[in-house]
Amino acid sequence: MKPRPGRKKVGKTKPWAGRFTQSTDPTAERFTGSLAFDRRLWPWDITGSVAWAKALGRAGLLTASERDTIVRGLDAVREELATGTFPFRPELEDIHTNVERRLHDLVGDVAGKLHTGRSRNDQIALDERLYLKDVAARVAEGLRRVQEALVARAAETVEAPLPGYTHLQRAQPVVLAHHLLAYVFMLQRDRERFRDARARADVLPLGAAALAGTAFPIDREALAQDLGFAAVSPNSLDAVSDRDYVLEFLAAGALAGMHFSRLAADLTLWATAEFGFVEFSDAFATGSSIMPQKKNPDVAELIRGKSGRLYGNLVAVLTTMKGLPLAYNSDMQEDKEPFFDSVDTLEAIVGVLPPLLATLTFRTDRMRRAAGEHFSTATDLADYLVRKGLPFRQAHEVVGRLVRYALDEGKTLEDLTLPEFRRFSPLIDGDVKDAITVEASLRARAVTGGTAPAAVRRTLALARTLIAHG
Repeated sequence: MKPRPGRKKVGKTKPWAGRFTQSTDPTAERFTGSLAFDRRLWPWDITGSVAWAKALGRAGLLTASERDTIVRGLDAVREELATGTFPFRPELEDIHTNVERRLHDLVGDVAGKLHTGRSRNDQIALDERLYLKDVAARVAEGLRRVQEALVARAAETVEAPLPGYTHLQRAQPVVLAHHLLAYVFMLQRDRERFRDARARADVLPLGAAALAGTAFPIDREALAQDLGFAAVSPNSLDAVSDRDYVLEFLAAGALAGMHFSRLAADLTLWATAEFGFVEFSDAFATGSSIMPQKKNPDVAELIRGKSGRLYGNLVAVLTTMKGLPLAYNSDMQEDKEPFFDSVDTLEAIVGVLPPLLATLTFRTDRMRRAAGEHFSTATDLADYLVRKGLPFRQAHEVVGRLVRYALDEGKTLEDLTLPEFRRFSPLIDGDVKDAITVEASLRARAVTGGTAPAAVRRTLALARTLIAHG
């Protein structure tokens, strides 16, 4: 059929060119193309195409010879991509069309049968889910390595007192191991979230086609088994318009980023001259271009700063998705760069944190001195009075007045004499000094989850079990 007068035939670089009478404007082509970032999905795209070719064969839509030819061609494309010899063509928009067109170059017109009953809508949903299943497992493994590094340092510091803080004011003594283990349990929840996100992504979208489901007798259950999915999507509209799996990954990443940021904030604060609790290895610090004496915790600061990227990526995709009518819209192309950026950011963090933690030098002598300063055992004095029979609210009031007296006199609790103590309560006896040492304060908190060294050793054993089996 000849083109109508006044219209020119459009080149067939696009898979949808038959409908159009004008070629894509170069600016529009650059604007809509996704190859620059979705090319990283090629291993999963080819895996999906191989499985789809086999599904078409089972449905009688490809002969055995055609199926085998396509699969061999896809294997050849895979090899080119793996070795860096694949001839990418940006004008073909995305990784899907690049792979299909290269397959045609290698095996001829039979390649045109591969897209039977399939849309790029369910194809990209498949690629992303396969990719997510892999990267969620990798990130979870990276989190486990960070946990192992924290546990190793905690095992060294079960008996090392440290001031605990609330409102960034010294509060009560803890041991350093207790502080480090807090992050182990945060990261354990992060591992569980990535595991849960992976489980919910483990649903096959392929066969949903553009939106209404494929019109051919594809055995989707067999296809799911071939691709390692636990289930088949029950609704084709949802299958192609859903990006919950991306959002769940991004949400888990944002929470993990927050936990990494808090750990980095602790370490950078502790590394200041004002605290002096920790020193970073030279291998994980940098200097100043103008101040020769400086040693800056840049790696930890960047870990803290990258939480902003992880938050931003989540908010970006939530915002993209919030107003979209069913089913697929090109807006959804905007999920990939935030998704990939979060993957790269998380993998970078979990790569650098274990060696950073392993090479920290903790100044436990300075921590110990600080743990007993600024009336940190005042609560223990109140508890002492409670054990003598005084209601806690009255004990709190007594100790508050006693602290005010000591501040006015320029004394610590340890400096006060027994007569001075007894001016505030006749219940205070000569054993009071033994009750308000740092060591006594720590020993007293032996409940499950407490900071007493005995309790921390039990928690350490629990942490090791969770890391190994959780």
